[in-house]
Amino acid sequence: MPLDISPACPERPDFVAEVSGVDLSRPIAPSVAAEIEAGMDRFAVLVFRDQRLDDDRQLEFSRHFGPLEQATGDIAQGDQRRLRMELNDISNLDKDNAILARDDRRRLFALGNLLWHSDSSFKATPAKYSLLSARIIPDRGGNTEFADMRAAWDTLDADTQALVRDMVCDHSQVFSRAVLGMTDFTAEERRKWAPVPQRLVRRHAGSGRLSLFLSSHAGTIHGWPVPEALALLRDLTEHATQRERVHAHEWRANDLVMWDNRATMHRARRYPADQVRDMRRTTVADSAPTLQQAA
Repeated sequence: MPLDISPACPERPDFVAEVSGVDLSRPIAPSVAAEIEAGMDRFAVLVFRDQRLDDDRQLEFSRHFGPLEQATGDIAQGDQRRLRMELNDISNLDKDNAILARDDRRRLFALGNLLWHSDSSFKATPAKYSLLSARIIPDRGGNTEFADMRAAWDTLDADTQALVRDMVCDHSQVFSRAVLGMTDFTAEERRKWAPVPQRLVRRHAGSGRLSLFLSSHAGTIHGWPVPEALALLRDLTEHATQRERVHAHEWRANDLVMWDNRATMHRARRYPADQVRDMRRTTVADSAPTLQQAA
């Protein structure tokens, strides 16, 4: 069966597609990986259904698209970790696979995933692709919503485009968690997540399209007072996440969803706190810091 990449939403034919004709539990040819990457350039989000992956197979598939990040953004490190360092633990479980207590600091930190964000924008070289595998899902809730940041740029008025075109923002996980009232970071954590600069407007290397590079991790705009910067970033986020630019993915067990952090934002939705949600994310690093990429 040949590879097929078809739009998931007729109303938005260039945003989110479903992929069929490939079994990711087996090695794929470089030509198939190239077709998938071309699909990512066009759609920015690809959904692979019924992919029964273990960690090794997920890692093998992900490496077709570039070097993988280490999960240094997870708050659980060292002997607290449940997974190897190439995998971000997007779950509500501790290292013994028990559900985290509602007030556990690790769970509270993970609530940042409910905010609109771009993965690893708090790293000097942010993420290119994220690949999230659904191993165990709750019986309701837990959708992931995606916003098309290319469409967000295209629909800005000309004056706002001119205003933001050359802006640089600082990003940090400390900024995003402060939105939730979480400020009890150690000195080591604050050093690890020290703010890094990112372009606010990026040109996608594959498609050539411009997009807004927004995230809840963004907390300043260079040269602007912080209150004015945060007000503008909030306005831009409200514009970017209007419903006509958002797709909600309803998870099934064994889904793999792959998205381009250079062209999307995403957020998780609530699910019952007493049910297991075990999801594992591999993250492909981008080629260079955004300030070193073509504007």
